[in-house]
Amino acid sequence: MRDGIRRFALLGAMVTIAVAACLLAAAQSGAKAKKNSPVEIWRFDQTASLGGHPVKVLGRPQVIDTPLGKAVHFNGLDDALFVSDHPLAGARTWTWSVVFHPDVDGAPAQRFFHLAEVDPATGKNTGNRMLFEIRTMHGQWCLDSFAMDNGQSRALLNCNKLYPLGKWYRVTAVYDGTMLKNYVGNELQGEGAVHLEPQGPGHSSVGVRINLRDYFKGAILEARFTPRALTPDEFLAMQRSR
Repeated sequence: MRDGIRRFALLGAMVTIAVAACLLAAAQSGAKAKKNSPVEIWRFDQTASLGGHPVKVLGRPQVIDTPLGKAVHFNGLDDALFVSDHPLAGARTWTWSVVFHPDVDGAPAQRFFHLAEVDPATGKNTGNRMLFEIRTMHGQWCLDSFAMDNGQSRALLNCNKLYPLGKWYRVTAVYDGTMLKNYVGNELQGEGAVHLEPQGPGHSSVGVRINLRDYFKGAILEARFTPRALTPDEFLAMQRSR
């Protein structure tokens, strides 16, 4: 009788421990999913931090007032912001939008936003990266987007679609797991098939390519990073007052 009671008590204890372990694993899994899933927004209303991440400032980028709100202006020569964060690291699908204003007198080729994966063992860039760039000609510009992962890459450049310089625009890149697309406003610029694995942690540069080439002349107001593929009606809104 006593042996039966002991066995029953032992069985109950084992069940309790198993349930607790399952609950702990579920909580940890949920916390991990929650950590990896939120949208991240960087507002360029100051230069000390972006999205809560400390910023390393190169040159003297200036906070300015615009019809859309405060933005950071880059001089196209030596202004840039560096952040020790890759906001789309770990994302299998993603949407990246930027509200920006290209000046009329910038260089013909400008890299204005760069996300790069870093090798944790060496601290060096792996080459896996995502880029927003523009090409300018005759007072107009076209969008150039690029993404690369482990030798697989896709560049999207369509200079048959040109836009006047000196105005505000929202540009967006979307990766749905098989296709990379880019947009100016809600207008599709280009698309192409590519296989991109999720990138690991890294860093970002704004106003220049990470290797300090092709500086951007103009202003940036906001960026939004979403770990899923959005449709144009879900893109970041450009509000006229804040």
